[in-house]
Amino acid sequence: MSLGGGKLNYMEFSIATLLSHVSPEKLVTPKILEKKLGCETPSSVEQLDLALDLLEKIGILTKEKGKYRREITDQIVEAKLRCSSKGFCFAIQDEESADDIYIRESHLSNAWNGDRVLIEVIKEGTRRRSPEGSVKLILERANPSVLAKVKRLETGEYRAIPLDDRLLFELAVNNNGDSPSNGHERIDLDQILDYLVHVDVLRHAIGQDLPIGKVARVLGTTAESAADIDIVTCKHDLHQTFSAAVETAAANIARGFKDPIADKRIDLTHLPTIAVSANSAPTDSALTIEHLDGEIWRLGVHIADIASYITADDRLDREARKRGTAVFLGENTIPLLPAAVHQTCGFVPGAERLAISVFLSLNERGESIEFNIQPSRIRLDWLLDPDRVAAVLADEPTEIDPQTVEIIKPIWTVIAPAFRAQRRSRGGLEVDLIQKQAPFADEGRLGVIFLDDPQSLLTDVMVMANYAIAVHLQALQVPGIYAVQHNPELVEVNDTIKLAINLGLNFEGEVETEVSVADLQRLSLQFPQSPVPQVLNYLFKSLLKTTVYSTSPGTHFGLAIENGYTHAVSPLHRYPDILVQRVLHEIFANGRDRKTSRAKEIVNLGSTTCHGQITWNVFTPTVQQELEAQIAGTIAHLNDRTKIAQDAENDLAGLQKAEKMKARTGDIFQGLITGVQSYGFFVEIEDSLVEGLVHVSSLKDDWYEFRPRYACLVGRKNRTSYRLGDRVEVQVKSVDYYRQQIDLVTVTSMMSEAATDSPTDEAAEAEAEAEQLELLPTNMEEIAEIEEFEPFSEE
Repeated sequence: MSLGGGKLNYMEFSIATLLSHVSPEKLVTPKILEKKLGCETPSSVEQLDLALDLLEKIGILTKEKGKYRREITDQIVEAKLRCSSKGFCFAIQDEESADDIYIRESHLSNAWNGDRVLIEVIKEGTRRRSPEGSVKLILERANPSVLAKVKRLETGEYRAIPLDDRLLFELAVNNNGDSPSNGHERIDLDQILDYLVHVDVLRHAIGQDLPIGKVARVLGTTAESAADIDIVTCKHDLHQTFSAAVETAAANIARGFKDPIADKRIDLTHLPTIAVSANSAPTDSALTIEHLDGEIWRLGVHIADIASYITADDRLDREARKRGTAVFLGENTIPLLPAAVHQTCGFVPGAERLAISVFLSLNERGESIEFNIQPSRIRLDWLLDPDRVAAVLADEPTEIDPQTVEIIKPIWTVIAPAFRAQRRSRGGLEVDLIQKQAPFADEGRLGVIFLDDPQSLLTDVMVMANYAIAVHLQALQVPGIYAVQHNPELVEVNDTIKLAINLGLNFEGEVETEVSVADLQRLSLQFPQSPVPQVLNYLFKSLLKTTVYSTSPGTHFGLAIENGYTHAVSPLHRYPDILVQRVLHEIFANGRDRKTSRAKEIVNLGSTTCHGQITWNVFTPTVQQELEAQIAGTIAHLNDRTKIAQDAENDLAGLQKAEKMKARTGDIFQGLITGVQSYGFFVEIEDSLVEGLVHVSSLKDDWYEFRPRYACLVGRKNRTSYRLGDRVEVQVKSVDYYRQQIDLVTVTSMMSEAATDSPTDEAAEAEAEAEQLELLPTNMEEIAEIEEFEPFSEE
């Protein structure tokens, strides 16, 4: 049985959000759930009651004396559904090492690609086959809207056909004249047949009944005619604006505000304070520096205290949690919080603001001695752009006062370089690419530092502040949320090593077991000696996995941190940073700084001096459990939102590259072979860092065989080979703009095709397809190889 249709389609909250507030350890009342879920109307309360009854009936919840508890069993696992256009569906578990679970179409229970689901395992896996499962419950729909084209049937009915061919359904749409476009136009479906449209899902499928949708917006006659930003935001259901209720809450955020930890704050408004930003918008991190007695520096990293204003489960908190992270689409930002929150809580020059301050005490070599974390009040003196920082460091005349110059120089010439050296000595990575830095103050989602401007040095400072907070949370044994970056895939790393070796770089050979950060650091340090350093750095960046969140400390690969790392310095742009602030607030306000109330020895809960001295629980059991449950219930959702944000940002970059290359269809370029498979090889066009595929069926001069050991294709008759690192001349044959696929042909193949039409072409293509589709895939990686790289047919 699943929850995914009927009345529950209209819920103002997802089942996943509901279950995040119900733990196996503690009973919770419906009234508390109403508050946490923001059920403020009779209809929303009715929806909650209905959901609780159904969850109890299918055994997900247990009811005891009117209260509810979560039931956990080994046979029920949470996962995200991934489907292919071929009809194969797998449930991908959050744990990286866990098996993918195969889901037959008859067991999907109307779940769609991308939905978060609970799976009941109905057949254990074997050595060669994945376990099989059935969708028991749809936790959260991934597609509240879809990009589609409108078709009219012979019966006169209208259908919306999703452009994403992994969505294996059509939606019924009505030509009722009521569909708004841009807020005011009315849509006649007969006038927009085959147009690209954005369709809101009004009701998901029920049994054999089709889902029902409504055309919300007409984007263009084709994907190419639509604005790329509109395609991306509609495809990923990203809301560029906030509801009136959320905007009102943001505008009133300071009205009647009482600082919950006012008596704990230290006044730092007298310290000269700077922040660095590429624009003049309010920022959420700032810096101070003091030269203490002897050769000791005290660096202050100050973080805007957003959690003091936004309390758990209020309207702004629910909105920020739902969004998870800001999304950066070129010059456009899909924000986490409304602009009024940025103005009220963010750091702006001359205004006093609440902060959480991380003080790092350092010796003259920039080595950390100790740190201290305290709530504070600060006043920002200067909001500098990177160019002005560069001018100060170059001793060029600026309008910046000498006192501020005395802050900038030691940070950029002593402290930040020392932190960078420490990261490099651990094996931490960096990419030498010119790339617009996202507004995260630290390394961001990609988990690596870009060496592009003076702001990149500051990134190492922010990373150190994040690390100090993570170490502190662990030392106090309080709940935390940790940023984890898993190791790159061994196969992908070895392909990059082969490419580097073929380009003449000196490297010892393949990595045989687990990839270490030292392996990649040694490899990347040789890139400047290659003839194509930009291409190698670009490919190197693509090896790194997106950061995910966990309740347990883990390894962050790119930063070479093995004992736990967190995100805390960008609370205006990331919800996990707000959660970390809530834990720190609880430490400041109610943390137990002694073993018993009668004990005379007191520890400083904000300082490293207490590490190793605490032999008691800092929080009461109730507070500990509540924070653990709040964080644990949010992790999966935050990881989903992080992936959506990364996919959206990649999509925009991909569309822009596809648009650029579509305008140059027929042009010839020099490229570098960066990947070889049985179905063809990938070519990176060097001057634009655009990748395309030369499909094996386009190689008309011979029959080519794949040699996986040497990562090359070799012709049977003429022994011509295409291998990693070879330079080739290619022509842009065609571009699928929406799918961002660029099909290339080699110039020699183009000439061969003009000279003769090889009789073996059809046989070669048929054999390649048969080779790909011979076996049912056992996991999503095999699906990707079948689906992503076969040529798309023209629509």
